[in-house]
Amino acid sequence: MPFNTNARNKIRETLVRTLQFSKFTWFGDYFHESPLSCNGVFAYFSSQSSRNPIFSSAVNPKVCGQILERDDVEYGYGRSREEGFKDCRISISDGPSVKSGEKYKFDVLDEFLESENGGESVEDSEIELRVFDSFNRNRKESEVSGSIEGDEDELRHPLVKEVCRLIDFRAAWTPKLEGELRHLLRSLKPRKVCAVLRAQSDERVALKFFYWADRQWRYKHDPIVYYAMLQVLSKTKLCQGAKRVLHLMVRRKIECRPEDFGCVMVSFSRAGHVAKAMQTLTLMQKAGVELDLSICNTAIYVLVKDHKLEKALRFLERMQVVGIKPEVITYNCLIKGYCDVHQLENAMELIAEMPFKGCFPDKVSYYTVMGFLCKEKRIDEVRELMEKMLKDSKLLPDQVSYNTLIHMLSKYLHADEALGFLREAEERGFFIDKVGYSAVINCFCQKGRMDRAKELVNEMISKGCTPDVVTYTAVVNGFCQAGEVDHAKKLLQQMYKHGCKPNCVSYTALLNGLCKSGNSTEAREMMNTSEEEWWTPNAVTYSVVMHGFRREGKLSEACDMVREMIRKGFFPTPVEINLLIQSICREGRASEAKKLMEECLNKGCAVNVVNFTTVIHGFCQKDDLEAALSVLDDMYLSNKHPDAVTYTTVIDALGRKGRIDEATELTKKMLHSGLLPTPVTYRSLIHHFCHQGRVDDLLKLLEKMLPRQDCRSVNNQIIEKLCSSGHVDQAYKLLGKVLRTASRIDANTCHVLMESYLKEGNSLGSYKVACRMFNRNLIPDLKLCEKVSKKLMLEGKLDEADKLMLRFVERGHLSIKCQPAVFG
Repeated sequence: MPFNTNARNKIRETLVRTLQFSKFTWFGDYFHESPLSCNGVFAYFSSQSSRNPIFSSAVNPKVCGQILERDDVEYGYGRSREEGFKDCRISISDGPSVKSGEKYKFDVLDEFLESENGGESVEDSEIELRVFDSFNRNRKESEVSGSIEGDEDELRHPLVKEVCRLIDFRAAWTPKLEGELRHLLRSLKPRKVCAVLRAQSDERVALKFFYWADRQWRYKHDPIVYYAMLQVLSKTKLCQGAKRVLHLMVRRKIECRPEDFGCVMVSFSRAGHVAKAMQTLTLMQKAGVELDLSICNTAIYVLVKDHKLEKALRFLERMQVVGIKPEVITYNCLIKGYCDVHQLENAMELIAEMPFKGCFPDKVSYYTVMGFLCKEKRIDEVRELMEKMLKDSKLLPDQVSYNTLIHMLSKYLHADEALGFLREAEERGFFIDKVGYSAVINCFCQKGRMDRAKELVNEMISKGCTPDVVTYTAVVNGFCQAGEVDHAKKLLQQMYKHGCKPNCVSYTALLNGLCKSGNSTEAREMMNTSEEEWWTPNAVTYSVVMHGFRREGKLSEACDMVREMIRKGFFPTPVEINLLIQSICREGRASEAKKLMEECLNKGCAVNVVNFTTVIHGFCQKDDLEAALSVLDDMYLSNKHPDAVTYTTVIDALGRKGRIDEATELTKKMLHSGLLPTPVTYRSLIHHFCHQGRVDDLLKLLEKMLPRQDCRSVNNQIIEKLCSSGHVDQAYKLLGKVLRTASRIDANTCHVLMESYLKEGNSLGSYKVACRMFNRNLIPDLKLCEKVSKKLMLEGKLDEADKLMLRFVERGHLSIKCQPAVFG
């Protein structure tokens, strides 16, 4: 039955009205149709479906509920109520029904996932008790389908490659390209979507793609996509993203596994939020997901990584009490924990106890301890441990064992010891491949022993183990570090004779050597001929040559390298940009530094607040204050908020120019922004205010600053600065604030004030300061007080001179016999 005319007109009016609010956003920053329009249409369909059965058959309320639930919960579109769309939201009850027994679990987990703090604040020990107290011993293991292990075939699929290519060009996105990506998305099977997520080098891009795809019409994430996204995020510090993905899974009734909560735990742990990671266990059980061995292993790993070994051991005990039997992975985590806190004996005891607990150690258990011994250069104990591994655990040292030892010793630059194990492995009939040889050769090169490295390369060739590009590159880099660039060039040419083609890393190592030896121009020429040599410079190559020019003072050439670097699609880091603009500012060319920074910013480089501050400081050094203030305004326009260092730089420049009122206003603006003043901020303000004698204005400003960031020595600095600028009487008025704490620093300040009075010929003022120090149980410097006493005597003030020295006698710091001239 078709819609009637009135219904069609209402739908058309609704679409026209809501499309006026449409806008495009790509991954939150670019193109995407606003969901407000969809909310309006679904609200209309929902209202009609309650009265007309035709609408209920045309539009599934469950689907609508899921879509609106998705938008309102995750992407902040619930605010449409405040924008006049109060009737646009469909109640969650229109979606899949929730059983009464599930409501508590759902709400409790929401409370944790929606909070910024990650739930209630409790001690880790209490969390352990709660977790195991509610453990169900008679639980049945649930099986969740959908393995998401990586598949190389999926990564090489043409559709996956095309989607990744479109994502890489997101900076130049258009609605047409988004339409192509949307079309490809609907053609992708769930495993291919997982492959796209895993293929992203930047996990933040993967998360944005996950959100963008989730908002598309006629597309719904398969559960394995959620699992894959959580696994990707578990390798990062993006704990808030992992928490939101888990939130979506719970809200959409997607079955959560213990591994999924484990991914969130690891992400919280990487971000340094161990307490929140452990709270995930309690919330997992409240959501109806039972503990298992894998999540317990994750909890122990998190505790060990945060150096909370005692809590990890207590967790292990509780596991065993409730019937969760640990495995070798569990014990290996604890062994690693013992090694991290340098408790090697306890690690060895744990290995010895494992067989009695029904779990035999594996080679990883021993390798963990061996790695610690290699780091400590306790090679004899490494050999003893290998014998113990054979005798006690019947684990024969094999090729993997020797390769592991060789790489661990090479990592910690124990070249001779690594070579010794290499020889031993070959004597026992094991074949050490070029990877093992390359590790030892690189170790010798790092220590500057190039003759030994060359001998090993020749030995490899004689044994039929052909060196690869990694081996030769290590030697080339070694020659360059030793300053023998000519030998590095010859070796690079010999690589072709041995059938090994140098790659970008090989040439970059040589260019780095040339730049460090002051031959950046030659390095630049070699880059220009890269196409002839069949290699392509990368971002590191450009950075090496750019810094070479910078160190040589060829700043124009360095700027050209940055511009070429950006044209090639390589963006310098903020640190690299700052080093260059800092060098330019030191040459007094702050305008050129500003121009370069603006070019980098306009081209999409990650310019940060430090770069702006460097340019501002460059202008301040030239006393071009107007230009510095202009750059400060540009920061706000570029959405780069100044920090305390930025404000302090400008405040100091204003003070030098005598523009104290402007410096005061800028200080208040800094405080209003929530920034804390630094000690440098205090010193700068004190210096300039005291220099102009505006002590009262300074004290008023400090009353606003000190509650934000207390600086105990601020009054000491004021007094000392007033003394140096000749305002001794004003300094004396502040003496009471200094003597409140009566510390050693206060005594030094009082001595400065006393010496200032003596220089002015006011010995009585010095006497008063000394008396106030005695009253606060501070002992003045005896030699300084002797000078004051003599001055008082010369001025005929004998009573004050006697009283001052008697104070020392009363406290046992001076005998009467020692001062006959005074007391005679």
